[in-house]
Amino acid sequence: MPSQFEQKDAPRFKALIRDELAELERLAEGTASDRAPVQLDQQSVGRLSRMDAMQGQALAQASSQRRQARRVALEMALRRLETGEFGDCLDCGEPIALKRLDIDPAATLCIACAQRNAG
Repeated sequence: MPSQFEQKDAPRFKALIRDELAELERLAEGTASDRAPVQLDQQSVGRLSRMDAMQGQALAQASSQRRQARRVALEMALRRLETGEFGDCLDCGEPIALKRLDIDPAATLCIACAQRNAG
C-alpha cells in the first residue's frame, strides 16, 4: 500500500504550497504588461504586428487564467490542510498516495478516481 499523508508531513506541504503560490504571484506580476489591451495605432504597429500582439495578448490572458485556477486549487489545498482533510480523496475518501501529493499538493483525487473521472 502506498504511504499516505500524516500530520507530521503538514509543514512540508504547507511550504510546498506557499512556495508555488509565491512563484505564481511573481509570474503574474512579470506578465501584466503582456495582458494589457493592444493599442490600435496603425502608425506605430503594422497590421501583422498588431495581429501578433493580439495573439500574444490572448496567450498571456489564457496563461493568467491557468495561473489563477492553479492558485485557487493551491489555496483550497491549504484550507484542507488546516481542516485535517488534506490527503484524502474527495470522491472515495481513501488516502491519496504521498508520491502523488509530492508531485501535486493540490491533488484532490486518488489515482483510481482520477482515472475513472478522466475516462
